[in-house]
Amino acid sequence: MSVWRSVDEVPTDLGRTAVTIGVFDGVHRGHQEVVSTAVTSARRLGVPLVAVTFDPNPVVVVRPEAAPPPLLSVPARVALLTQAGADHVLVLPFDRERSKQSAEDFVDEIVVALLHAMVVVVGPDFRFGHRAAGDVALLERMGKERDFVVETVEPVGDRHVARWSSTYVRQRVADGDVAAAAEALGRPFRVEGVVVRGHERGRAMGFPTANVPAREGELVPADGVYAGWLTRLDVDEPERWPAAISVGTNPTFDGVERAVESYVLDRDDLELYGAAVAVDFVARIRSQQRFDSVQDLVARMHRDVEETRTALAL
Repeated sequence: MSVWRSVDEVPTDLGRTAVTIGVFDGVHRGHQEVVSTAVTSARRLGVPLVAVTFDPNPVVVVRPEAAPPPLLSVPARVALLTQAGADHVLVLPFDRERSKQSAEDFVDEIVVALLHAMVVVVGPDFRFGHRAAGDVALLERMGKERDFVVETVEPVGDRHVARWSSTYVRQRVADGDVAAAAEALGRPFRVEGVVVRGHERGRAMGFPTANVPAREGELVPADGVYAGWLTRLDVDEPERWPAAISVGTNPTFDGVERAVESYVLDRDDLELYGAAVAVDFVARIRSQQRFDSVQDLVARMHRDVEETRTALAL
């Protein structure tokens, strides 16, 4: 598997390929369906599958005021596209110059000359080129002229929503409905960061936490308490532990800085300051509350832990 971060990194002897194109923010189950269809076509044709994605999201360049918070970092997106079956991933830098490229020129440069596509697999609403002028119909017309076929994959969803989308996932996360977000993603929603030293109030109360600051513009679930998992990433063999997770500002202590604080169940011996961790959200336990006393807070935290055990089926 190769990851190419510019057109210059793509081998000149690549040969014919199958191609799928999209931002793939979140690599949710709708995206996975597109990639799965592309994998099937690639295997049938006996060619490698190249997934083309963009960095940053084109909206960041053309309408920065409307740019949504990303669901994934680029490395995480690449890893998930690879897990879904892509043989190679082209992370195409998106800048002002690229935003002004016509749809026809994009196809000729990337799809035809660079990747030598035999088949291109996209969703039915796929748009590309300057002012998003290109659509599936144009792609199909160009395919007939340039020796590639186009396959479209219809949107998929469940009984709650007809179509899974990155927008849907972001809204569910923002609402604190992490279970619905996980259903759409096919995995728990994840926040990554480096553990920092906090006020250590949790340790004093018997619930030491790994604190990850909520960075400005980052998507984190609505304030509240959640059941989930904490994984240490900066070790050769990542370790994963069940955790009760608090998101918010600690209103009982008049806090103002928002953070993601994870208490690993039944562990007070972990030294995680400075460690890179991932926090996976499985279920919402309750909303954020302000308590009249520390004793009331501690009593509620004991309940939170037990409800976490139940949510994680421990």
